[in-house]
Amino acid sequence: MNKHLQLVRDYHEQFAIKQPNYPETVQLSDMDIVMYQALLMDQGSATFKAITSGELADILAGLVDLAYTALAPIACKGDDVVATSVAWRQDGSVLSIMMLLSDKIGLCSTGETHHYSALYNICEQLARGFINADFDRAFQMVHRHAMLKPTLYEPDQHYAARILRASLPSPPDVSEALYE
Repeated sequence: MNKHLQLVRDYHEQFAIKQPNYPETVQLSDMDIVMYQALLMDQGSATFKAITSGELADILAGLVDLAYTALAPIACKGDDVVATSVAWRQDGSVLSIMMLLSDKIGLCSTGETHHYSALYNICEQLARGFINADFDRAFQMVHRHAMLKPTLYEPDQHYAARILRASLPSPPDVSEALYE
């Protein structure tokens, strides 16, 4: 199992987010797909705002949060991350990055593991190649911070409570994970 996916599964276990035992799999309901799409769009928006600020640590945190959120539905399905071919135009244009992330987020509306995996993979690649950062270290930092958030014990049938439980807290300072 992907090491970052295992961290997300640990997060789900701590916060009582339903997921099958690996490698059992289930299909996401339509409402679950909509919920995860909303969370991905929120994280995408935060990442785009970080890009406009130009702060590399904030961009890295946004990419890691987006990757973490992309792994959540994979964990809830009981799947594993699949290797996907990811490529981005290394033209230095933030517009091409915004378009790429927007496209990958949009494709996740299918609820298919390979689309969530592609978004995760491109976030990892952008963190390493565009930001020049230690993605693994930043992911660990975000995970440790997320595990400290207060636990909510609301019934699972209420999507408002499920969204709160699945939402990550504001990211920590991940500047230590930057190489430069």
